[in-house]
Amino acid sequence: MRTELCRTLGIEFPIVAFSHCRDVVAAVSNAGGLGVLGISGTTVEQLDRELTWIEDTVGGRPYGVDVLLPAPATGAPVPIEDLLPMAHKEFVADLLARYGVPPLPDPGSTRTVSGAMAAHGAALIEAALEHRVALVASALGPPPPEMVALAHDRGVPVAALVGKREHAERQRDAGVDIIVAQGYEAGGHVGEIGTMVLVPEIVDAVAPLPVLAAGGIASGRQLAAALALGAQGAWTGSVWLTTSEAETHPAVVEKFLQATSSDTIRSRASTGKPARQLRSAWTDEWEDPAHPDPLPMPLQIVLTADARARIQRGAHTPDSGAHKLINYFVGQVVGSLNTVRPARHVLLDMVEEYVEVVERLAAATRGSAD
Repeated sequence: MRTELCRTLGIEFPIVAFSHCRDVVAAVSNAGGLGVLGISGTTVEQLDRELTWIEDTVGGRPYGVDVLLPAPATGAPVPIEDLLPMAHKEFVADLLARYGVPPLPDPGSTRTVSGAMAAHGAALIEAALEHRVALVASALGPPPPEMVALAHDRGVPVAALVGKREHAERQRDAGVDIIVAQGYEAGGHVGEIGTMVLVPEIVDAVAPLPVLAAGGIASGRQLAAALALGAQGAWTGSVWLTTSEAETHPAVVEKFLQATSSDTIRSRASTGKPARQLRSAWTDEWEDPAHPDPLPMPLQIVLTADARARIQRGAHTPDSGAHKLINYFVGQVVGSLNTVRPARHVLLDMVEEYVEVVERLAAATRGSAD
């Protein structure tokens, strides 16, 4: 099961686990996979503490980081009131009032949006590369050339997530080392092509660059399918959201465990770009044609940041309006996430099932030959 990418990354199993939780990242790396920490939304100081903790916990085993780098706004910092339409602010305020979501004890200060957002992402990458990261991933669009150059100067490969062949070719031309082909059924920002079609198309388009398959992979059978399609491993995310180490909101975990594969939606409601997430009252309200359309990224993130913080705080109360609104990014594979298990067990169960599948296929092939 060790692919060439395993040797490149120094891992035992070709399973990459994306998570915003350092405990999940460490558990997967310790079990033989590659944990990748989502670092967008953190500060350089917080990042340093998180990565130091991971390194102390994994004892020299490899791990990676992933950062979201949206196209920056231009010009000097602009007060949020000057960028967000009044109709959108009024809609969010009315939405929270209708669902009875209480305010935060400390609402914080007014945020600004500027070109500094991209600069902050670059600062996070620079800080991460001061640690022993084995992979740097760009979650949205081609990484800036300086990011690729900086990683390569440190001997660190760069990965990038794509949803189309053209995007993969653009990433290859930008100097990316590993392409993550993320299908329509994946959680988070996704395109419109399913994993089964997308992976072999991208494998052929960017050869000999290694490709990781993403979208709908939470079991050994699905991992075997990914490798059969030509991928050298799997990039996984949703399956770790219901692990015992995950920091997923309890109300969201409860919803995930009860959800079917039909209970997700590809919506712009959370970030301004199409992202697969659990359907909830939040997405229903934003999908209603009588209400304003979501703003483009990053304005939708800024518009809704306080609202989502209020919802998360209020959702601890069962049957509350906040509980109805709360959701999170997750793929269609959520229908298979029915129990809470340690991340190590999830990974090793995937490996065991993969071996069983390969042996069964090999036996079937031998039987046919006889």
